[in-house]
Amino acid sequence: MTTTTPSRGRRRAPSRMERAAGKAAALQRPRVILALLLLLALVCVMLLDGYLRAEVGGDQRVRTGASSSDVPDDVLDGGPIVTFRGGQATTVSVPDKTIALTFDDGPNPTWTPQVLAILEKYDVPATFFLVGSMVSRYPSVVRDMVDQGHEVGIHTFTHVDLSYQSDARVRREMEQTQLALAGAAGITTTLFRAPYSSETDAIDNYSWPVYKKLGQDGYTSVFVDTDSDDWKRPGVTKIVQWATPKKNKGASVLFHDAGGERSQTIEALPEYIEKMRAKGYTFTTISGALDKKQGQQAPAGAAPGTGGSRLQAAHRQATGAILYEGKALVAAVAVAEWAVPTLSVGLMVVGVAVMGRFGMMLLLARRHHRLRNRRRFSWGPEITRPVTVIVPAYNEKECIANTLDSLARSTHPIEIIVVDDGSTDGTSEIAREAALARGMTNVRVIRQENAGKPAALNNGVRSARHDIVVMMDGDTVFEPDTVRQLVQPFTDPEVGAVAGNAKVGNRTTVIGAWQHIEYVMGFNLDRRMYDLLRCMPTIPGAIGAFRREAVLQVGGMSEDTLAEDTDITIAMHRDGWRVVYQEHARAWTEAPGSLKQLWSQRYRWSYGTMQALWKHRKSLTDKGPSGRFGRVGMPLVVLFQIVTPVFAPLIDVFTAYSMIFIDFKAALLAWLAVLGVQLVCAAYAFRLDREKYRYLLMMPLQQLAYRQMMYLVLIHSCVTALTGGRLRWQKLKRTGEVGTPAGAG
Repeated sequence: MTTTTPSRGRRRAPSRMERAAGKAAALQRPRVILALLLLLALVCVMLLDGYLRAEVGGDQRVRTGASSSDVPDDVLDGGPIVTFRGGQATTVSVPDKTIALTFDDGPNPTWTPQVLAILEKYDVPATFFLVGSMVSRYPSVVRDMVDQGHEVGIHTFTHVDLSYQSDARVRREMEQTQLALAGAAGITTTLFRAPYSSETDAIDNYSWPVYKKLGQDGYTSVFVDTDSDDWKRPGVTKIVQWATPKKNKGASVLFHDAGGERSQTIEALPEYIEKMRAKGYTFTTISGALDKKQGQQAPAGAAPGTGGSRLQAAHRQATGAILYEGKALVAAVAVAEWAVPTLSVGLMVVGVAVMGRFGMMLLLARRHHRLRNRRRFSWGPEITRPVTVIVPAYNEKECIANTLDSLARSTHPIEIIVVDDGSTDGTSEIAREAALARGMTNVRVIRQENAGKPAALNNGVRSARHDIVVMMDGDTVFEPDTVRQLVQPFTDPEVGAVAGNAKVGNRTTVIGAWQHIEYVMGFNLDRRMYDLLRCMPTIPGAIGAFRREAVLQVGGMSEDTLAEDTDITIAMHRDGWRVVYQEHARAWTEAPGSLKQLWSQRYRWSYGTMQALWKHRKSLTDKGPSGRFGRVGMPLVVLFQIVTPVFAPLIDVFTAYSMIFIDFKAALLAWLAVLGVQLVCAAYAFRLDREKYRYLLMMPLQQLAYRQMMYLVLIHSCVTALTGGRLRWQKLKRTGEVGTPAGAG
């Protein structure tokens, strides 16, 4: 055993890693916050979209048959317009031979413009009672409506029966609709019609307090005299008949421009207007009816109609805060209207890609397993010559003795090089003492100034005495047969590197169990697939083997990226070497034991992968065998390790959205179906690796919690990449609990 030490007599300054870690900590926090804000924005957009569609908080109850003993008789028997001037309820009837034409439930982008076109053609004014959520979704229709001189009123924001709602909910329904009107057309209104209302004699003891409260707030409540019942779609003839007042009386007449299929309404409306005019009727708005009834005729040329955009008597110009808040609401709704359908389409694409990946992984993993485990399979003559095992170590006092102990049991002749990368915890001394205690004469401990893991590995490669080098982490333990299994593929002269089977040793915790599932299902199934496709993207740092000449030929382990293992693997591909997966070469590694450390590790992995892909982007245009990774591997890695992982959690988000807003049972069944497919893949992966199935019980919770964290990590990495951030290799805290391969099982 030999030891190389740095120059003596120098006081140790903070290492590069320590300095970089301090800078990284300062840079990470705002990026984490930005990642969380992106997720929050998505949730808010979806909540807004659900609320606008009345699919959340929607109350479909409609009260019928309630007593009206508290309602004044003159209201029950009065006209369809109820005002509360001076706090006293007063009803107003529409003058004889006059029709106040009203429409409910709009605006609708299909039917309302057709209604407006008919009204413009016949120069007929109307009053539209609008649903606030629809106003915010289709503001341009409302602007056209107001510009043509029509009158608008409030029909609540989500079309609920207000008699069931609290005072706060009633106030919110009104205020939100006023905001929507302000944002869409720059106005507010004093007119109101309650959903599911009809004539005044239907007012009951539950709805009457609502009308009184709104009257005190300055609203005029509007009911109907004559209902076309066009929503029943009884046919054009009956719609016209039912909408015709009796005995030449005036009437507030109800049609609908939304809330369903309205082709019969569109067909009946011209016939109805012509019939009423032939009978001597005139058309007006609700405000016009009030003016006419009270003898306050509007000035000449100012009558409501389609000839201009005069501000109706019921309208108020929106100014100040309500105007800007309304515009903000309309803008937010526009974003939601665009974002949610786009995300839905994206989710479908991602869903197909994810399911396709699962199918491809299963088929190729099965083929790989059968190919490599058939009785007559052999890489060629067995390799028995010694190889070099390089162990980069930085502050690994808890683990290094276990690592060396596992290597001491190796069935293959090895040289061990421990490269101490400026440790401050006595790692090199512990390694030397462990080697002496076990009588290991094949161990060399090399100390260097702290320079990072790639520099430590390069130092080990340069110092290696053998043509095959095995790289492992200082917190990893090998099985006795691991090295022998790992180096056998080098019998094939085309093989330049071999990826081993990394396993989680500390799997007794929830976090450990989640990572165990991920390693077995995600990483190892992936490696089988990539092996057959000859585009392996990553040789795990915990267990990998290389031809020494190949490593030196591509320039060694690069410090350009955080994922030096991915970087060197792609470089090997581009240099024409084949990279394979050896499932029987197992290594047991200590996975992060806390969410903070897990975040740090996966952040480095995902960001480093992005760096490596960008660095080797020219592989897309490489020709021949060196371009295979660019043609096959690069697209697969981008699709499966960046794009789909970012959007895959939307399956859970949209499941929650559907459960709350649409159909709980159907959404739950769909989510369980996706989980079932994943369980099948995971179970097959566990079978191939001969793992215990009990860990799969953790999979539903993993999908709900762990995957969301990985989504945030990836978003964090994308933000860092887009903002040009750069981090250094970071050390995770280890406990040394993975002592032996047997103990890890």
